[in-house]
Amino acid sequence: MTDYKLLAEQLKALAEDEPSYIPVLSNASALINQNLDDLNWAGFYLIDNDSLLLGPFQGKVACIRIKLGRGVCGTAVQNDETIVVPNVHEFPGHIACDSASNSEIVVPIHNNGKIVGVLDIDSPSLNRFSQTDKEGLELFVRTLEDVIQF
Repeated sequence: MTDYKLLAEQLKALAEDEPSYIPVLSNASALINQNLDDLNWAGFYLIDNDSLLLGPFQGKVACIRIKLGRGVCGTAVQNDETIVVPNVHEFPGHIACDSASNSEIVVPIHNNGKIVGVLDIDSPSLNRFSQTDKEGLELFVRTLEDVIQF
């Protein structure tokens, strides 16, 4: 089981010397990829006008742009809420960047009260993300919001 409090503390320590968003998001995706089991993608999409633009990530190549309101990531932004999808094949409008992905979690990221992007994590397993994962990753994102400079 992942110790999300420890993961958040590690993120905070990594951002102490350099809070700029590119290195922090790069290390954050690496932390998630190294500490959570059964993932095939972990990374970030950042708001760019009317779409989400691919940011730092760990995993296979990914979709470069996602329109707001489309797919799991765009829907999470539109609704400003974390979305846990047990089976992506049952999610209306799912965007299949990697056909091996079967479940997904997306957590919105805020700066000064405004959504600036999302944390997106995919797994090749169905039902990979639990309520504990949701709460832990929301804690991780809150820590990210506290330490990062956009």
